[in-house]
Amino acid sequence: MTIKPLIILPDPLLRQVSKPLERVDEPLRKLADDMLETMYDAPGIGLAAIQVGEPLRMLVIDIAKEGEERAPQVFINPEIVHSSDERSVYEEGCLSIPDYYAEVERPASVRVRFLDREGKEQEITADGVMATCLQHEIDHLNGVLFIDHISRLKRDMVVKKFKKLARDRQPSRLVG
Repeated sequence: MTIKPLIILPDPLLRQVSKPLERVDEPLRKLADDMLETMYDAPGIGLAAIQVGEPLRMLVIDIAKEGEERAPQVFINPEIVHSSDERSVYEEGCLSIPDYYAEVERPASVRVRFLDREGKEQEITADGVMATCLQHEIDHLNGVLFIDHISRLKRDMVVKKFKKLARDRQPSRLVG
């Protein structure tokens, strides 16, 4: 398995809508395994393919707590088919927006239809952290970031900070 580099804000790739997958095959399962390895290394609890530069409708999640056995899940072409009216608030972070956290309000539970790593259609009803994580990662597949759910002022400050960090990472050009 390979740890892949993460795409970091303000990279425009994060705003791209990911393409549905036509089939589940061995190269796709390898990408899922690489994504899980990347997510564990970061460390995080969810990762969308777009975050490793692959604009494909696939995400991985493992919400097992530290000390618990890993419970990796792969979601291919996930779609939310039902959202509850009840809302919940969780403090979210994102591997593509390192070291920034904010409270986000989302539906408390969702039902998601998807293909598993074998290509079989599945449906899951999730609440709590799993519901939040699924919504966060599916947002990524649609070019939406969790900061899009916070106030415009806070979002603008975060984007400005990450644009400055990206500029500072650029090698300076020496004339000589």
